[in-house]
Amino acid sequence: MDVSNLAEVGGNVATIGYGLAAIGPGIGIGIVVGKTIEGIARQPELSGRLQVTMWIGIAFAEQLALIGLATYFIFA
Repeated sequence: MDVSNLAEVGGNVATIGYGLAAIGPGIGIGIVVGKTIEGIARQPELSGRLQVTMWIGIAFAEQLALIGLATYFIFA
């Protein structure tokens, strides 16, 4: 068995793994934004506070995607 073929397969699997890992944060961001919109629709006077909390939640969810990307580069 040729070792270069194994490295190529490992890289392809890592790429697919990152693609799958990006699904979770995408869903999480969608939920956070949707719930913020619901909250603003119910209480418009709290829109400023809700938006700040939304951006913090988006940042945390996006960190998961960035960790997945960094893991791809570390192990690929």
